[in-house]
Amino acid sequence: MTKRKSDFTLPTYSLDDLFSSQEERDDAKLERVKDIPLCELHPFRDHPFKIQNNEEMKHLIESIKKFGTITPALARPLPEGGYELISGHRRLAACQVLGIETMPVIIREMTDDEAVIAMVDANLQRETILPSEKAFAYKMKLDAIKHQGVSSSQLGTRLIRSDEKVALDAGESRNQIQRYIRLTHLIPELLSMVDENKIAFNPAVELSYLSRSEQFILLDAIKQNDCTPSHAQSIRLKKLPQEGTLSRDTIFEILAEQKPNQQEQYKFKREDIRKYFPKSYTDKQVYDTVLKLLEQWQRKRERDREAR
Repeated sequence: MTKRKSDFTLPTYSLDDLFSSQEERDDAKLERVKDIPLCELHPFRDHPFKIQNNEEMKHLIESIKKFGTITPALARPLPEGGYELISGHRRLAACQVLGIETMPVIIREMTDDEAVIAMVDANLQRETILPSEKAFAYKMKLDAIKHQGVSSSQLGTRLIRSDEKVALDAGESRNQIQRYIRLTHLIPELLSMVDENKIAFNPAVELSYLSRSEQFILLDAIKQNDCTPSHAQSIRLKKLPQEGTLSRDTIFEILAEQKPNQQEQYKFKREDIRKYFPKSYTDKQVYDTVLKLLEQWQRKRERDREAR
């Protein structure tokens, strides 16, 4: 006769479970504000929001110096110990500047996706947010919503898409959310120029469709011509790869075009300059060499004047 396996298994309890009441166990799960040592607080992984030494940050430091950290940060426990900050990165930085050893924190258990969504929502309340910060924050939140296994959410009596949910929470249109996310395809150097207002938002979105190698060529052309592409030029640059006609020479020719309200520049035909240099020279090497030769010529003229 074979023994039948029992379908009944006893639940396992820890000693704390066995010798504590249900009320005590429920109470232990309640969220509380705790003073956590700064050394136990760790930045959120891939945190897209920068801590800038601007006026906003200076006001925060001054406020904490006078009144302390009034609003608690939010963090979740890490498996290896310590806590991962969800919100409060600038407060942490301000406390570090002031030499404060602890700060008030709400500790909350959260999944990775819940943590990402909470982090983005909390930091989007800032007064000043850079385009790159919005771009990566929106992308992280959209990926987290999709990763939760929900392609659409219920809103009243209708279903909404994941990107529409991000748009509603951010107070943006769905199209604008997608345009911001496009900026994550820019190389860091060009994205920094967007944050610095050297490249406008609309041209930046068009340029994000260029490949990385094409973007690096564009960066060289921007430096050489000391100008950035207009919206019209950016649209042209986006379309040319689709036609298979975008080349290094084309990028430099487009950037060298005169634009409205642009400072007058000296222009030379490329072939008139290239013939004096080895074929192996890049455009940047040609540009740098011409400048160096002009500097040497200027120094020679100054020496000749002094010798008279």
